[in-house]
Amino acid sequence: MHFARPFRFGAVTINATPQLFVRVEIEVEGRGTAVGASAELLVPKWFDKRPELSPAQTVDGLRRSLAIARGLYLARNGFLTAFDLHASCIGAQVATCAKKNIPSLAAAYGPAEIDKAILDALLRAVETNFFDGMAGNVAGIDARLSPDLMDADIAQFLSGRKPLPRVAIRHTVGLDDTVEGEGGVADAHENAGAKYFKLKLAGDPAHDAARLARIGRELDAIGRATKVTLDANEQYADLAGLHALMDRLDHDTALRPIASRLLYVEQPMPRDITRQSPLGSLAARGFIIDEADDSYDAFPSARALGYSGISSKSCKGLYKSIVNATRAAKWSAGGARFFVTGEDLTCQAGLAVQQDLALGAFLGITHAERNGHHYVDGFGETPAAEAQGFAAAHPDLYADAGQGVRLNIHDGDLLTGSLHAAGFATSVHPDWSALRPLEQPGSLQEQLA
Repeated sequence: MHFARPFRFGAVTINATPQLFVRVEIEVEGRGTAVGASAELLVPKWFDKRPELSPAQTVDGLRRSLAIARGLYLARNGFLTAFDLHASCIGAQVATCAKKNIPSLAAAYGPAEIDKAILDALLRAVETNFFDGMAGNVAGIDARLSPDLMDADIAQFLSGRKPLPRVAIRHTVGLDDTVEGEGGVADAHENAGAKYFKLKLAGDPAHDAARLARIGRELDAIGRATKVTLDANEQYADLAGLHALMDRLDHDTALRPIASRLLYVEQPMPRDITRQSPLGSLAARGFIIDEADDSYDAFPSARALGYSGISSKSCKGLYKSIVNATRAAKWSAGGARFFVTGEDLTCQAGLAVQQDLALGAFLGITHAERNGHHYVDGFGETPAAEAQGFAAAHPDLYADAGQGVRLNIHDGDLLTGSLHAAGFATSVHPDWSALRPLEQPGSLQEQLA
């Protein structure tokens, strides 16, 4: 996928990156066989930000994660629930990846993508849609990976879901994106009518404050109510820098347009520093973890440090998102506010954005970061017939206004009606003949040497 404009976040700028597709065939007891599919970008320098690795080496780590997961999943015999399969493989996946110098967040990528495709096949086999199927717990999700919950907590949460008919997009302003003028924050053609904005931070309080002041002036000029979130992608080295930025937000009048709109701050510090740094008085601002969400116990651990939220991302695992949403609902019943957010690394038009959108709508996430629609030109290099097939099957989600098939955003929102098709939020699959097999990853150890 070649990007329409550079996307800079954290310490990386992306101009192009491969998109992964997973195809699975499963046998369902009493139902025969079914095929399922999923998709996701192989994004460099997000899952693994170690400075000694090149962007290509971090993508190679994701390929290795997939290859390891494929082997583990195919080795399972007999009939299992979809969640059984996930739960019986995830421990070995993380352990095997650790031996190969692949961190936990990247280790989870392989199972996350395979699980989505398996769920798609399962829903097709039983002829139901994602929303109804998950409300009835078709995947058999239980609390074995989250001992702080009971099976009944998860079943109750799932059965009470009423999927949202529309989800607002949260428009990202990347570190290299235009702020003022044509193509800037207030440009309606650029922001697609968004009511929510996600602003990337660079990790320098003075630099970030100056840039946020500029963005705030543009938001004031938009003429409709808007809210913002801030995302540092682990760039703040420690609590001292974070305190400096929050102090500016509290006291600098030039930042009042941002401070008055601020909903939460996402993953300010590196994941390792995060685990050692209670937020203290900062917790009142509302902080969430994202890159630090690399295990089933990450949310309870973050809660103990003062974090009130956690992100849902299909690339980190849909079952973990559901478990975390169950936790947020249970913890919030006591009066405190805990929440799950919708974040998007860069879900592309087609399978990736549809499955992530359906997951968020099911969990009740009212707005979600949506990067693919403005960092990639529509369906990108996808064959025209395939893009048109998705548009025909999901006319509420896609439209062609003369520039090719693109996401169809309605007053800043995406509609979810057509995602109720049998399967995991899609009526169609990609043209498999137009894809090439996953490149075999080289040895990460050899590359490091």
